[in-house]
Amino acid sequence: MKKIMLVLFGLFLVVACNNTQKKEETPKDTSKETSKETTKVIPKIYPDKLQKVFNAHGGIDKWNAAQTLVYEMVKPQMTEKHITDLHSRKTRLEGKNYTIGYDGKDVWLAQKDSTAFRGNARFYHNLYFYFYAMPFVLGDDGITYDTTKSLEYENILYPGYEISYGENVGDSPEDNYFIYYNPETYQMEWLGYTVTYFNGKPSNKISYIRYEDWQKVNGVVLPKVITWHKTDEEGKLLDARNSVSFDNVSLTTKTMENTMYERPEGAVVVPKG
Repeated sequence: MKKIMLVLFGLFLVVACNNTQKKEETPKDTSKETSKETTKVIPKIYPDKLQKVFNAHGGIDKWNAAQTLVYEMVKPQMTEKHITDLHSRKTRLEGKNYTIGYDGKDVWLAQKDSTAFRGNARFYHNLYFYFYAMPFVLGDDGITYDTTKSLEYENILYPGYEISYGENVGDSPEDNYFIYYNPETYQMEWLGYTVTYFNGKPSNKISYIRYEDWQKVNGVVLPKVITWHKTDEEGKLLDARNSVSFDNVSLTTKTMENTMYERPEGAVVVPKG
């Protein structure tokens, strides 16, 4: 009986040891570590001079950390309030007797009567956002950067970059931007841009906006006034044509409720094209 008990005890020890070895040999669960690695944010690399432009305006990391941009755009005939989610690019524009929005899928228009908003709401809904959010929107994905010929104005040469977009990036990927900066301070001073017509044909004509009046909002340098300039037949810059100013600007990490951008009852979806 004692021999039987000793044998059973020995078998118990063998099984216990084997189980212990199996537990020690089981690979450590690294799913959490793998998850951390796959979600690790890899910083984008920009051309050296463009990175200096971003830095001169407060830094693109600070811009990317923000969530919502709000400003009032003052035009001669009225003031519009623009609200933009910087990550989803959902928008809401509130004008006199009309509201335009983008809910992440559709552009919509709500107006008091059919003449309240004159223009193409789809083309307009983010037009001034791109002008206003310079130079930071030039850090978006799907962009190609190439150095371009310096822009001359009043005997000063402004070096710059040509910005082009990949296919299917935005409503008008054929559009090009040209950013020009002060060679000493690296602060942005000019924007050139082309426009794709509603028939889908891009224009070769470059329009120019001057950025010379700035305001600091939560550590980020944003425009106070932007001014369009005339050009001659050869594209040479001439005097100022018209200006738009921006007031009551806020840049926060707060996310607006989705209802801010949702299409209200009675609003119509604006089709592409």
